[in-house]
Amino acid sequence: MLGGLANNPYSYYTFLRWAVMIAAAYSAYQSYEGGKSGWTWIMGIIAILFNPIAPFYMNRDTWQLIDLVVAVIFFASAFQKKPNENKH
Repeated sequence: MLGGLANNPYSYYTFLRWAVMIAAAYSAYQSYEGGKSGWTWIMGIIAILFNPIAPFYMNRDTWQLIDLVVAVIFFASAFQKKPNENKH
């Protein structure tokens, strides 16, 4: 995500859209299965926002802000407890 802040060729951003969409969709599914509706919605919205099939077009400054916010969200989600972590 943070690589999206640099000046890259268009193909990089296409790859980034696919990678983020797939990661967010999978995270949304995992969150749904784990009963975490908040994370399900957040990751679902990210997956839709980054989908390369029907892309959203915004200016570069807006995308850079979104890339930064999504990077923070992915980082925070990595530290969420998994459903089986509460069991001993």
